[in-house]
Amino acid sequence: MRLLHTMLRVGDLEKSIQFYEKVLGMRLLRQKEYPDGKFTLAFLGYGVESENTVLELTHNWGVTSYEMGNAFGHLAIEVPDVHTAFEEMVAKGATVRRAPGAMNAGKTVIAFLEDPDGYPIELIAEKST
Repeated sequence: MRLLHTMLRVGDLEKSIQFYEKVLGMRLLRQKEYPDGKFTLAFLGYGVESENTVLELTHNWGVTSYEMGNAFGHLAIEVPDVHTAFEEMVAKGATVRRAPGAMNAGKTVIAFLEDPDGYPIELIAEKST
């Protein structure tokens, strides 16, 4: 067994695809419209779906925003250096939620950004092997 994907509902599919490609460096792997259901799915990731967990963006036609709720936490992206990645992503237009710093009750350096729909994205440094 393996985790295939995580799905997020988005209000503006093209804006979200641009964010995940340009700011987070993902690649659009596939996209398909479902006219009978009035929605479009886009799958993005850092590698092929057969070998990597990917992100599914779902755009329900005619819906431009969603309530965040309080059950969802965040997406976590591993980066070589949190400070450098943070600065580069902010320069590309990412919204800052929390600047780099030690996590609550720990020493791991993390930072948080937001995607165009307000979903939190945690940046966390690669673990040394």
